[in-house]
Amino acid sequence: MQELIIFLIFAGALGYLGNRIYQSFAQKKAGCGKGCGCATDASVSVKPTEK
Repeated sequence: MQELIIFLIFAGALGYLGNRIYQSFAQKKAGCGKGCGCATDASVSVKPTEK
């Protein structure tokens, strides 16, 4: 029983690390990379209002 619990914890840790590695190599979305929500696509970006 103890071996099963240790195996499940180890498998979960490997899955977590595998997901982190995959996310680091996955294609990034457009923007500056700071998480501020800016976008390089003109159709997505917010246009300033005229005064």
